[in-house]
Amino acid sequence: MPNPEARPVAAADRVLHVLAVLAQHGRLMSAAELMECTGLARSTLYRQLARLKSWGFVLEGNGHYAPGPLGLQLALGFDMASHLVQQARSDMQALARQSRESVGLVVAVNDSVVCLDMVESTQALRCSFEKGRSVPLRFGASAQCLLAHAAPAMRDAFLARHYGAASAERQSALAALEGVARAGYAVSSGVVDAGVWGVSVPLFGTARQAAGAMTLMAPILRAQGQEAALIGMAAVAAARISRKLAAH
Repeated sequence: MPNPEARPVAAADRVLHVLAVLAQHGRLMSAAELMECTGLARSTLYRQLARLKSWGFVLEGNGHYAPGPLGLQLALGFDMASHLVQQARSDMQALARQSRESVGLVVAVNDSVVCLDMVESTQALRCSFEKGRSVPLRFGASAQCLLAHAAPAMRDAFLARHYGAASAERQSALAALEGVARAGYAVSSGVVDAGVWGVSVPLFGTARQAAGAMTLMAPILRAQGQEAALIGMAAVAAARISRKLAAH
């Protein structure tokens, strides 16, 4: 049965939609799972998979599908060429050493938060947001930070899509995002992953529009009583990265 939340996709975008679903799930998927996630008919899905396999973007084994070797080449090229990752990496490492917690670099892609890079804590008990992982752009510090500092048109379209054009829920969500924008950071506790506290701070480029966000995450029990210090550390590191981005 098709996923009721799957949005209609233009014919020209179907092949990209299939590839995006495979990339977001990060595991082998059956044709039935892909049909449910994409909302495509079986015959249409198989046509898209055939195109992707012929180009090396998808591998098939025992009726299951996964991203192929050409996708890995794209990922390697992205790592080497990504301006945001390059500019942020050293300050992320410094923040992880100073705080002794994990630090992630995230961006908004469609309706998802995607992790571009991750520096993990060296402590035995640590929080991690795997590189390449995506979560819905609705909950948690990273999502709130990215939405609060997104272009107004993108933010408003997202809110209208999920809450309705003039609903009370939309007004409440907008007010919360405006509060995050004024504060300059977003905080959440146990929202995305149980037992995890996080603070997310925007990273600005030359146009003073957020290029992404940096999120520091820690076990809730270890963060208790240290929230202000961790927020301050993250804000200082983010400011350093933003200065680098603006200078290049």
